[in-house]
Amino acid sequence: MPDDASFDLIFRKASLAGHEHPVDIGVRQGRFAAIAPEIVADAPEVVIGGRAVLPGFVDTHVHLDKACLLGRCGHLHGGLREAIAAVSAMKREFTVADVYARGAQVLDRAIGKGTTRMRSHVEVDPRVGLRSFEALKALKRDYAWAIGLSICVFPQEGLTNDPGTEELLIQALQDGADVLGGCPYTDSDPDGQIARLFDLATRFDVDLDFHLDFDLDTSWMHLDEVCRQTKQRGYGGRVAIGHVTKLSALPPDAFARAADRLAEAGVAVTVLPATDLYLMGREATHDVPRGLTPAHRLLDHGVVCSVATNNVLNPFTPFGDASLLRMANLYANAAQVGPEGFPACVDLVTTLPARLMNLTDYGIAVGHPADLIVLDAPTPAQALAGIAEPIMGFKNGRQSFSRPAAQLLAPAREVLQPRAASLEANLDPSLPSLRA
Repeated sequence: MPDDASFDLIFRKASLAGHEHPVDIGVRQGRFAAIAPEIVADAPEVVIGGRAVLPGFVDTHVHLDKACLLGRCGHLHGGLREAIAAVSAMKREFTVADVYARGAQVLDRAIGKGTTRMRSHVEVDPRVGLRSFEALKALKRDYAWAIGLSICVFPQEGLTNDPGTEELLIQALQDGADVLGGCPYTDSDPDGQIARLFDLATRFDVDLDFHLDFDLDTSWMHLDEVCRQTKQRGYGGRVAIGHVTKLSALPPDAFARAADRLAEAGVAVTVLPATDLYLMGREATHDVPRGLTPAHRLLDHGVVCSVATNNVLNPFTPFGDASLLRMANLYANAAQVGPEGFPACVDLVTTLPARLMNLTDYGIAVGHPADLIVLDAPTPAQALAGIAEPIMGFKNGRQSFSRPAAQLLAPAREVLQPRAASLEANLDPSLPSLRA
């Protein structure tokens, strides 16, 4: 039982994974300093009361630059190609201030829903230049008090077929971009794009995160080339692929082979339920396929996976509140995951995406940044099942948000004794009296 008066803050009676009973958590200078059944110390405290505590949700795949565009485009654009074209036309007019304002709306929501780490993809090409990238750099700086934001620059509309794009990517990488992304299925030379992006990632020593295989035609896939390049370059553990909806259409044997290739190469997978469910299978007139890759089955093969937000209120996904707990619940529902799999679904928005992003300081452990959220439920699995709201959050030991529980305002009620008497009169005379 640590006895130290120098704690800056103590969380009392927190339900924490790996501990059979609630524990106290001590914070000093913005970091976790002690975890014990009881901390005896005189310090400010927050009484958790047995609620579940997590180190915060981790969103590995968001597009802050093109969020909140409904109203500008009508979103009546159908499938993936139409959504890309709609945003392509609009982004020519994007300004730094515009992207900043729309991205801030999503960050405000994400923080209030318990996200403490995020990777945002941002488009870089001759049409938008570096304006969106500059906006995200400002957001990263201005929201560091509540969320750790990693910026992934990528060519949405092609690389080898889009002159000037590579030079802009290089400029962004020189100017602080954290990760390099790709989108081979929009390139006239997909394998050429993959190879060139590996060249750049190696040159700048950054991780890679591809949009990949985003349809249901299993006659061709770029997954094999990404896995091959990953092994050839010694980049295992530093490559992620998002969507990969083709995997959802593979028969069991082919799926198992693909999963084993991913695990062997060290390539992680991000599933994006809201967008994938919304865009896939639109050509079907009935018996519409889900188009949702089963991340929980990939986990069985040793593939690191995450579930993430992707788009919010735009042609790709015309809804969203940036809640990763709701997204994990949506995934579990659509993927038909039963209660026995709920803990793994929580892992898909916490510990597993932290591994995908190589976050070595993530988690509630002594020495790590004091980032945590409190869920209004006794366990994370119960929070997932009921989409229990996070009621408060802390970043580096400082409170970042609070959400008081809803207060129900029922009308005043009178005690109706005559009604009770009438009920008693109608009971079987052989039963004991209500007044007994």
